[in-house]
Amino acid sequence: MFNITPQDVEDLAIGAAILGTGGGGDPYMGKLMVLQALERGRTVTLVDPRDVDEDSFVVSSAFMGTPITMIEKLPSGLEGVKALESLEGYFGRRADYLTPAESGGLNSTIPLYVAGIAGRPVIDGDGMGRAFPELQMVTFHLYGVKATPMSLADEKGNGVILDTIDNFWAEKIARSVTIRMGGWASIALYPMSGSQLKRSIVGNTITKAMGIGRSIREAKAVGKNPIDAVLDFTGGFELFEGKITDVSRWIVSGFAKGEVTIDGLNDYRGRKLNIQFQNENLVAMIDGSPAASVPDLITVLDMETAEPITTERLKYGFRVVVIGIPCDVKWRNEEALRLVGPRYFGYDIDYSPIETLMEGRG
Repeated sequence: MFNITPQDVEDLAIGAAILGTGGGGDPYMGKLMVLQALERGRTVTLVDPRDVDEDSFVVSSAFMGTPITMIEKLPSGLEGVKALESLEGYFGRRADYLTPAESGGLNSTIPLYVAGIAGRPVIDGDGMGRAFPELQMVTFHLYGVKATPMSLADEKGNGVILDTIDNFWAEKIARSVTIRMGGWASIALYPMSGSQLKRSIVGNTITKAMGIGRSIREAKAVGKNPIDAVLDFTGGFELFEGKITDVSRWIVSGFAKGEVTIDGLNDYRGRKLNIQFQNENLVAMIDGSPAASVPDLITVLDMETAEPITTERLKYGFRVVVIGIPCDVKWRNEEALRLVGPRYFGYDIDYSPIETLMEGRG
């Protein structure tokens, strides 16, 4: 257990955006909110999941919607607290801990802000170890935890409580509500006991994200390549290096879908990489052959700074390095792949671990 410092927040914002695979929301806004809470004397305490009591009441806190809408429709800062308090009111019980739903840029910082304002400790972990676009795509679901009852709140003060028959219906109905709320909402969901959390969580992902951010910062300070530092820290792989030559994106049913084409530079000159995304980067193809796919992580980094570039920030002309990182082992079984593998998203390829694909490239 320890209290998060402003430097931790800076490092977390970078590392979480890398783990967020292009989604989870731009970390900048969430970072500023947490820093503001700390400046005003709030404390954010991080707790190892192994230290959580079995009978504790745990609630997951997150942002839901299309990340690109937050560029124009800013949060008030109170939505997450309202969502949490509404769910606590429904249960008649105060949450003992909060936990992020995913390792995304905004979705790794917003729970810290809510925790600081509401005075709750945060568990060092989440339900993905990366970011995915749908509510049921969490390890909590794989271990039988229900997403509902859940609450949603917007920046206007509107609030909704949902209780659905399963997590797939929670996704469908909550997605419709977020669209009516203007494209995004703050949510509190997956209420569970400490024992359920311990079985299902992807542990220590907040400190992992901080470590990634710290490795970049320290590499820059001594003149080392920050991208190499990321790959060393995560056990990841360089997939491609090049210049973005085309970006297409569109909003469909509350998701930001699209693709980006990157023309190769240096060792990759004469080749093309295409990434398909749905909020998050899902599939990367080099000259038509799979280079990586969900549930493994695909992240676009600025070639010089190693700054992660979220899908809503991709632009023509950016020079980038695309990396791949192995996913948590909880995503590498048959049940999990039915939920988050490439075929779930409509791609006619089978999942192959990124380590295997890299071996095939020689």
